[in-house]
Amino acid sequence: MPTLEIIGLSLFVIFLLLGLFSIIFGLPGAVIIAVVVLAYAAVTGFTVIGWKLLLVIVALAVLAETLEFIIGMHVASQFGLSMKGFWASLIGSMIGAAALTPFFLGFGAIAGIFLGGMAGLLMMEMVHRKRLKMAFRASLGMVLGRVAGICVKGCLAFVMVILALNAVYS
Repeated sequence: MPTLEIIGLSLFVIFLLLGLFSIIFGLPGAVIIAVVVLAYAAVTGFTVIGWKLLLVIVALAVLAETLEFIIGMHVASQFGLSMKGFWASLIGSMIGAAALTPFFLGFGAIAGIFLGGMAGLLMMEMVHRKRLKMAFRASLGMVLGRVAGICVKGCLAFVMVILALNAVYS
């Protein structure tokens, strides 16, 4: 196997794993995986990864991102999340991730996403509803919804990686 091919395959696998790992941080890892597979397919002239598999992977990426959002919102709404609370959670997650990224070798971003989102939502719901129990319940629902959505998206992204690697190494 030529050196350039080894380097290309190594980069392909590394970027697939980075896409899979980025899901933990709430990033669109399924889309990253789909773009990496598309790039590899284009570089190899669509001989190793064909159009059918490429369409399946893109469809799985769209499904994964959509399901993450729908599941997260559904679970959170079951716990009484309001639309203002949703936006406060989103902004709090971004602030929390930015604030805690330097800690724990960068893994503080994961805690920041959850803690910042929960804090933002808790503050908004306290202002909106003025009851701690309802605000805490909505915050808990947001965290559970986010975890459930990330789990579903992670499973679908794992299937995408397996399909891509199976096509390349078979």
